[in-house]
Amino acid sequence: MLATAPASIAHAAGPLTVLTVRIGFAAPLSGDYADYGRDLQKGAQFAIDDANAQGVKIGDQTAHFELVSFDDRADPRGGVQAATRLANENVAAVVGHFNSGAAIAASRIYESAGIPMIAPIATNPTLTSQGFANTFVVVANDAWTAGVAGAWAVEEIKARRIAIVDDRSAFGQGEADVFERTVKARGGIVVTRDFTTGASGGTGDSVDFGPQLARIQAANADLLYFGGLAHEAAALVRQMKARSMSVQFVGGGGVALPDFVRLAGVAGEGALAWEYGRPLAQLPDGPHFAQRFKSHFGVDVLAYAPFGYDAAWAAIHAMAAARSANPAVWRGALKTLSFDGVTGRIAFDDQGALRNGAATLYRLKQGAWVPVTTRGG
Repeated sequence: MLATAPASIAHAAGPLTVLTVRIGFAAPLSGDYADYGRDLQKGAQFAIDDANAQGVKIGDQTAHFELVSFDDRADPRGGVQAATRLANENVAAVVGHFNSGAAIAASRIYESAGIPMIAPIATNPTLTSQGFANTFVVVANDAWTAGVAGAWAVEEIKARRIAIVDDRSAFGQGEADVFERTVKARGGIVVTRDFTTGASGGTGDSVDFGPQLARIQAANADLLYFGGLAHEAAALVRQMKARSMSVQFVGGGGVALPDFVRLAGVAGEGALAWEYGRPLAQLPDGPHFAQRFKSHFGVDVLAYAPFGYDAAWAAIHAMAAARSANPAVWRGALKTLSFDGVTGRIAFDDQGALRNGAATLYRLKQGAWVPVTTRGG
């Protein structure tokens, strides 16, 4: 049975001077996207370690934060299972999930349990449009990022004939839907809209994009937008290269990642991708954060650890402001929260979506993603 009012607090024996607060975490810790899940996990753990070192107080007590992690396998069913386990662990908050499908499915569990979920990188707008009081997101959603990409395609690079492919995930399809609506609203022409089932059927290498690419060639497209993650995107550009296609490839958020560079190889040169937020190196505390992160964990930031860090700090700041670790009390503080995180200003609108998000366009050049331009933030 789910706890309806998780206390998530254990007092040490003796005087009530230390308050132990458990924060949940859920993301893929196994499978194709485990590296990104563990990167997020390190970001959340880093925030907790910093907060404990700083002696953050909740009311009159010094808080000791602990991270409780579960693997959601980047899958909606796994998301529900992880959320159910976290609710039964009586956590005070959850940082998660990595992908939109798992986050949307899990959000219903957290809403029922009364536990705030602060999603670090799940971007489908449905997540915060469900009317749930316990759902918050610290990254720009696809209504912003894919909208920016659609306007850019029509108005800035003057793409005349646009093709769209998505991976049928809640994330990828959501990106593609917004991109298509924006292109059409700006007077652009979508010549073909297609999809692949690769997201639910294995890695990108298992997907044959031949039928989709044949339709794109027949439609004489000059730009292809892909909504999905790096594995499928890399397979797609390799198959485009094998067909000697001259179509400009543009990926949505989730493509400008190390996996794409590794898997696409030379076929990926010149690819473009819109990614969430600003480049870490261009953020005020970005270089310092990257340096401290490597010193703390012995590895570099892979991709999304700063968002995991900011999501955990959002919960910590709200608890401190509310002087309580009871979710029913401190959740209200999230609605008025505003602080400078590593990724930018963290503040939420009435639905729990991030205010003033940003998106950056990258180009793959000589095996590295190079920032081209940033919008918003």
